[in-house]
Amino acid sequence: MSISDNQQHEGQAQIRLQQLEADIEAAQHGHNAAAFLAAIVESSDDAIVSKSLSGIITTWNKGAERVFGYTADEAIGNPITIVIPPDRLEEEPAILARIQAGERVDHFETIRRRKDGTLIDISLTISPIRDSNGKIIGASKIARDISERKRAAERQELLMREMHHRVKNLFAITGSIITLAARTAKTTADLAAGMKDRLMALSRAHEMTLPSLNGEAATGAPETTLFQLLSNILAPYGRDGANRWQLIGDDIDISGTKITNFALLFHEFATNAAKYGALSVEEGKLEIAAAVKGEILEIVWLESSGPLQPTSEPRSIGFGSRLEQIIGKSVGVEISREWMPDGLSIRLSIPRRAISD
Repeated sequence: MSISDNQQHEGQAQIRLQQLEADIEAAQHGHNAAAFLAAIVESSDDAIVSKSLSGIITTWNKGAERVFGYTADEAIGNPITIVIPPDRLEEEPAILARIQAGERVDHFETIRRRKDGTLIDISLTISPIRDSNGKIIGASKIARDISERKRAAERQELLMREMHHRVKNLFAITGSIITLAARTAKTTADLAAGMKDRLMALSRAHEMTLPSLNGEAATGAPETTLFQLLSNILAPYGRDGANRWQLIGDDIDISGTKITNFALLFHEFATNAAKYGALSVEEGKLEIAAAVKGEILEIVWLESSGPLQPTSEPRSIGFGSRLEQIIGKSVGVEISREWMPDGLSIRLSIPRRAISD
């Protein structure tokens, strides 16, 4: 073999060695990248799951264990329907059909079921899995628990509706106050002074309910009593020389943590009385009687000499009824109504611990 042949042979060997080193480096790089990707999937807070085209779970990360409650051993090999509520089973064939068509499903919001049977709101992103030849062999799912976000949105919607409802009510109440003040005022100065006093009292009463709009709660020891709370709420509806309302019976402390709920509840009663009932007319009367009977506080809200009410259809309080139900349930208050020709009787039965603890 000539020197030139030798050099050529060595050059070819060198090239093969360089190619082999490059192949080894690429394999190592690919292995490292795959390991890095696997670590990301395993440490994700989101549930990341893969399944076959027949809907059988093939991989299940730690996020899926946290979100759905099943371990990987419990989930892998089972159908994905173990996390789908019975009334949502029709979603799975539709999703698989889209995946088999090569489509991706982005941010699909739905409901899934945990191992313990509880339902959670989730957002799903689903993508086809392809083999080296480009054939679709399965699907990957990323599921994010959005239950808290949904609850926050629902609370926000309720509070916005409550604000809208209360603003409308405030205008209605203000109109009622102006009408009543105009009937009793003797001079323009009397009218202005009376309106100022009533609107300031209305503002103080309304301020008691404001913590509910931002989620804050009053804290600490008892801050007021039942009669002080009612007096503040009803102050705008007084009349020169005599009150149109009176409080009788047993006063009781209201815990700082309960003031907002009861302020909202009685504010709703007063609002409706001013719009539709005894406080909407000059001759109307309101009597509130409270009696402690063992561990129960009974309150009777009695309106009289108000507008005539139809006996077949009791007046509706719209959104206020829903608000009343929410507050009543949260503090354990039983509320019953009886409509009469010239007024309304509302009876409340309240566990003492629900108002004082």
